Amino acid sequence: MSVSRRRFLGFAATSVAFAGLSHAFAQGTPEASRGEAIGYGDLVPDPAGVFDLPPGFSYKVVSEFGQPMDDGLLTPGRMDGMGAFPAGEGRVALVRNHEVYPADLERSAFGRDGALAGRIDPARVFDRIGDRPFAGGTTTLVWDVREGRLVSHHLSLAGTMLNCAGGVTPEGSWLTCEETVQKAGSQGAKDHGWVFEVPSAARVLVDPQPIKAMGRFRHEATATDPRTGVVYLTEDIGDGLIYRYLPNDRARLLAGGRLQALGFKGGGDPRNWDEAWWAQGDWREVVWVDVDEVENPNDDLRKRGQEKGAAPFARGEGLFFGDGELFVACTSAGREKLGHILRYVPSPAEGQPGEADRPGRLQLFVEPQDASVMSMADNLAVAPWGHLFVCEDKGLGRNQLRAVTPEGRVYTFGRNARPPRLPQPVNTELAGVCFSPDGSTLFVNLYSPGTTLAITGPWKDLRA
Repeated sequence: MSVSRRRFLGFAATSVAFAGLSHAFAQGTPEASRGEAIGYGDLVPDPAGVFDLPPGFSYKVVSEFGQPMDDGLLTPGRMDGMGAFPAGEGRVALVRNHEVYPADLERSAFGRDGALAGRIDPARVFDRIGDRPFAGGTTTLVWDVREGRLVSHHLSLAGTMLNCAGGVTPEGSWLTCEETVQKAGSQGAKDHGWVFEVPSAARVLVDPQPIKAMGRFRHEATATDPRTGVVYLTEDIGDGLIYRYLPNDRARLLAGGRLQALGFKGGGDPRNWDEAWWAQGDWREVVWVDVDEVENPNDDLRKRGQEKGAAPFARGEGLFFGDGELFVACTSAGREKLGHILRYVPSPAEGQPGEADRPGRLQLFVEPQDASVMSMADNLAVAPWGHLFVCEDKGLGRNQLRAVTPEGRVYTFGRNARPPRLPQPVNTELAGVCFSPDGSTLFVNLYSPGTTLAITGPWKDLRA
């Protein structure tokens, strides 16, 4: 096939750009790591080319894509959201999402030909294509934080798809979220777009029961207020909503509840796309509106919510509950579309009579104006000493692990040192950031093909 001069020059320019980017990675240049706070110091290039960290910090590889697991299956790829739970005797249980498409056997636990699927109980598979389970789901790993070693790992949820993020619960379980609205018949036999609960103590495949009262939409993350049991949820689309689930029984989320969406007194568009509706540091009082037909057969739940007064958010992603406050990442918000981090303080009467008299408040906590400070915040977690650790998922350069002080100042804690996988001019996103319950270890995923790291070091230096 002939190639026009324009196409050739375009290809040549792109090749030069890739070459320059690859050179930058090889030299370890921090092309996007400026911070607003000192943090733990400048990053030290990793000789192994995996992950750059500040002086005194180091990592161990917990798990990698394709690694055999204890159940005879293979470690799936596309490692996304993750939660950490106490597992006794100095150990932590990690429940980890795998954002895998239904037919993507190459990245599944079952091998490229799907032959390993016969090792699991078919009654514990939510959906399948023919006789093969959908390739998404979760794995559970037990890590010894004292000895720095992997104790066990196995598939814990099977037959779901695009398990993106989720969140921990006070009951010691992980809520894993499907980021899709795929309907029955397009591939499998069931609708998808649900939240599933995975007890962290389970050492076998769990019974996959969707929590349908939490709604069917492009789920991203959840976070549960330990005081009230209210579950907050994000929706990853440019006009998605922020939801809350008021459970009938906080210890049994499958027992049903009410789904509501967040809006503002007097209305408003918080995305700051066309005009600056609010500035960093501003607070707004919120309202919560009921939404119905939450199983959402027509993929219009967010539209119906907005008609009732709910506000649109720009790709709601990470959620995490800190000390009495909820942090929310909106990946593409802001005038520069570099993202927002929001902070929500619930009402003293959250979800109860009297809430309208003392409403919850939402703050625009961080809106970066410079990609070298932060770009496209995704998964996030609050450290035991109050700093917010944030994964980037951006489209150019290298993804970094940022941190935010309680005053809203950003610093860089870590950097994905692996080069981009051309033709994409970016290395893989970071995901699944979480801390061990004792605060000694930070876990993070390099999303694709998939690597989980355990990071330790002189955390106390910053707390002093």
